[in-house]
Parts: sequence; C-alpha cells; structure tokens
Amino acid sequence: MARLPTLSPTRRLHVVAAISSFLNLIMIYVNLGMGLAELIEKRKSNPRLGRQPMDTDLVRHYDRQRHLELAIRRSDTYAYDRVRMNRTLFNSFCHLLITEGGLKRTRNVDIDEMVYTFLRTISHNEKNRTLILNLRRSGETISRSIHRVLRAVIRLNDMLMKKPVPIPENSTDSRWKYFKSCLGALDGTHVRVRPLKEDRSRYRDREGKLSMNVLGVCTPNLEFIYCLSGWEGSAHDGRVLRDALTRQNCFTVPQGCYYLCDAGYANSPGFLTPYRGQRYHLKEWGVNPPETAEEFYNMKHSSARNVIERIFGILKMRWAILRDSSWFAPREVARIVVACCIIHNFIKREQGADQFERTYQDEEPEHHPSTEVETIDTCSMHPCPEWTQYMNQIAISMWENRPNR
Repeated sequence: MARLPTLSPTRRLHVVAAISSFLNLIMIYVNLGMGLAELIEKRKSNPRLGRQPMDTDLVRHYDRQRHLELAIRRSDTYAYDRVRMNRTLFNSFCHLLITEGGLKRTRNVDIDEMVYTFLRTISHNEKNRTLILNLRRSGETISRSIHRVLRAVIRLNDMLMKKPVPIPENSTDSRWKYFKSCLGALDGTHVRVRPLKEDRSRYRDREGKLSMNVLGVCTPNLEFIYCLSGWEGSAHDGRVLRDALTRQNCFTVPQGCYYLCDAGYANSPGFLTPYRGQRYHLKEWGVNPPETAEEFYNMKHSSARNVIERIFGILKMRWAILRDSSWFAPREVARIVVACCIIHNFIKREQGADQFERTYQDEEPEHHPSTEVETIDTCSMHPCPEWTQYMNQIAISMWENRPNR
C-alpha cells in the first residue's frame, strides 16, 4: 500500500495559515449574514428603517480599514502626504513607540491606527469630528488614542534629543569655522493657542495675538538639542532662557562652549550675541560688503545663527498644528510642541533631509563626528566684560583672516 508523502515543517505552516485564513473569511461572511438578517427583521418590524443606511460594526470596520489602506499602506506618496512619513519610516516609528515608548494596543484599536490618528492630527491640524467620520470611531476613542501616542513620544525625549557636539578646530564649514567650540544656536518662537478668557492677557504677545513662547536649541545639522514650551506669549525670551537654566532637568552649557543667539539675550558666558547698532540680518547687506570688523562679525554670526530660523520654519511647515491655533488646551499644546521636535529628530536621523528641509536649506551644513563633552554648567545670564572681550577677539580674528583681504 502506497504511503502519503509527509509535509515539511514550512509547508505545514503554510497549510495551517491558509486554513486559518479561510476559516476567518467564513466567520466574516457569517457575521455579515447575521447582521443582514438582523437588519431585515428590524426593517420588517419598523418600515421607516428601510430608508436609513446600514451601519453595523462590520461595515464601520471595513470603512476604517479602507481609509487606513489608502492613507498609510497603498503608496509612499499617500503616506507622506497624510503623516509626513513614508511607509517604511512609519512602521519604524510604530516599532520604536512600542519598544521604547511603551505604547500598547487596546482591545479595539491597533498601534498603526493610534499612531496614524496622532500624526494626522499634528500634520494637518485635523479636527476631532473629521477623524470621527474618517475612522468611524467615537470622539472619546480618538482623544484617548492621541494622548496615548503623545505620552509615548514624550518618553523618547532622552533618546532622540541630540547631544551637543562643539565645532572642531579644523572645521572647513564656511558658516561655522570662525566659531570654534560653538554648539549651535538658540532662539524663541511663538505658537498660537486658545487660552481661557481670564488668561488671555498673559498669552497676548507684542503683536496682539494669543500665543505661547517656545525656546528651541539646535545643532548646525538641524537637529534639536533642547525645547522648552509652555511660557505665555507675553514672556520675554531672556526670561524663558533663565527658567530653562534653573529647572530640575535644566538646560546646561558645557564648560568652554557657547551657543549663538540674537541681541534679545544677554552677552554672557555660554551665549554669544551680535554687536548692537550694526547691520545684522542677511537682507540688510545686499551688495554692500562689511566695512568694519564688527559688521563682518555680525554678518558671519547671522549666517550661522540662521540655522535656528530654518529649523523653526521646517517644523511649522511640516506640522500644521504649530502654524494655526488648535482646540487643545495650552498645557497640551506645550507637550505637542515637544513631541513635534522629537519626531523631527527621528525623521532627520532615519531619513536625512526631506522635501521640507530642502525647501528651506540652501547649503548642507557640515557633519561633525561625535565627541565626548564635559557637561559642566557655567552659564550666567548677566553680561560680563570678559565675554565682551572674547567676542571682540573673535571679531578681530575674523576680520584679519577674511577671504578677500
């Protein structure tokens, strides 16, 4: 009697998977049939139901999966337009949130749907009612998904925020080679908010708009080092920086290093400002070259410090929730701003320059290798003659070594 051939383990798994898929398909059709039978019985008992559209759990699940298939699974073009990531980057981000951020799926909502809900909200400033219609979920489910992902992203702060690396002595970058031991640039920006009526006076900035003052610190390679959000729009940039230096997990400047900042801050150890009363912004130069060492220093300072303006522009161009006022409370907006900076660093690390960065960036900054930096806070927010003398030495050295001398 002939014996039947035995199946290999791999083939056996394929057969079991095929049988399981077939049984799941049968169960789906059975549930659909039971739903249709129940609907027919209801229509017989109440003829008015015949004019109403069919809306069952199975239909809502089908509409939801069809929307997600079009948004994040069909092509990279669709995914980039919806969530600012291609499909590979989106899957890597979901995996990172699961392994490092502690994000877990719920009984009814999967990880990819929760992450899509959050990214769609911050990318297009999507309203809750729009997501309710697209995903066929309740408003509470949408809100819970957004806050779960937000908490998971905040947990990645220490992992994705860039560690500061000083400009080396042998740097050849035309923008940064004059600023030895510089770590990057810092500045403040404003994000629109909707505070309570009794708090509006504190959030009104000098332009008369309701906003939040955000401190951002970045590297020459357009990566965030530190972000502090939550201060009212009426607060001065220097006041926000002083608060960042005195917090529990404070912002520190390594000994012997500094950051470039504008004239709104004090020229103190750790923070190098331009000369006051001289031309500074790049559009002010035109065809008239600098005539003194102070003007040449201001021109190079503005060219290097412009990196913080570009990164703010990239951030607001990518995340629409930072351009317009949202319906989130100011406290939640502050956390969303930090989350946007963290996701920006993730995209920069995994993908490099995307179309938003190429729109703002006219010259690729030099990449500096990582080195160990001693983190000793020596910052003081009061101007001192020693730091002014150090600024004068940099200006004289720039003027003597200028290319067209």
